[in-house]
Amino acid sequence: MNEEEKYLFDLNGYLVIKGAIAPDAVARMNSYIDTQAEKNDEFKGQPGNDKLTSLFTWGPDFLALLDQPTLLPMLKSILGSHMRFDHDYAILLQPGGDGLFLHGGGTPYDASQYYHVHKDRIYCGLVVAAYALTDVPEGAGGYGCIPGSHKSNFKCPDDISLLHRDSPIVKQVPAKAGDCILFTEALQHGTLPWKGPGPRRTVFMKYSPAHLRWGPHNYDASPSNPVYTSIAPFLNPTQQVLLDPPLVDGKRRVP
Repeated sequence: MNEEEKYLFDLNGYLVIKGAIAPDAVARMNSYIDTQAEKNDEFKGQPGNDKLTSLFTWGPDFLALLDQPTLLPMLKSILGSHMRFDHDYAILLQPGGDGLFLHGGGTPYDASQYYHVHKDRIYCGLVVAAYALTDVPEGAGGYGCIPGSHKSNFKCPDDISLLHRDSPIVKQVPAKAGDCILFTEALQHGTLPWKGPGPRRTVFMKYSPAHLRWGPHNYDASPSNPVYTSIAPFLNPTQQVLLDPPLVDGKRRVP
């Protein structure tokens, strides 16, 4: 990240990266979901926040997000070169879809999704790259957060975090198809009820320091794991390192 991006990420807890996915790749990814929706209702979009996982098996455009060339240097700026990919999922919401309460925040402290800065270096327990595959207009809902709450010293009031009332401190973050919202999991964040004119399609890629495991990991390198074996022939060296299990090894650095 450049100095301005680092400042804004530290200040707000998130950044919007414009055009992280090229338009032709966005079109192919949406075409894949459209095709799957003809056979599987889960791909049509849900009224709630149900999640689809193992996205790297969906094709090369989804696998390319693992070491996306714009985001990877930013992730390394936050997590360092000793980092790993933790887990992924997609949320596909139909208009009128439910929200998901705000979670995270600096208090109460969570050792698995911490955020600190020490001697000009960021230390973070989990970082999320959320890619929009459809437009998210201003006021449409979707990703929402309380900017700066990753450094808060007090617990968020329950009626705000549970979305029981509107609050001006909760910001909805608009995005265009292909944009990425990069944020620390320590930020108080969630899903605001979806009011968009069409489905919301968002792909989440989550990364952590190399020694941590946060969520369910579907890509364990094992001959008995069909998810991993289906993508193994297509992995480049950087992707292979990112999919390593949690470990403490100073030689295992992301290129």
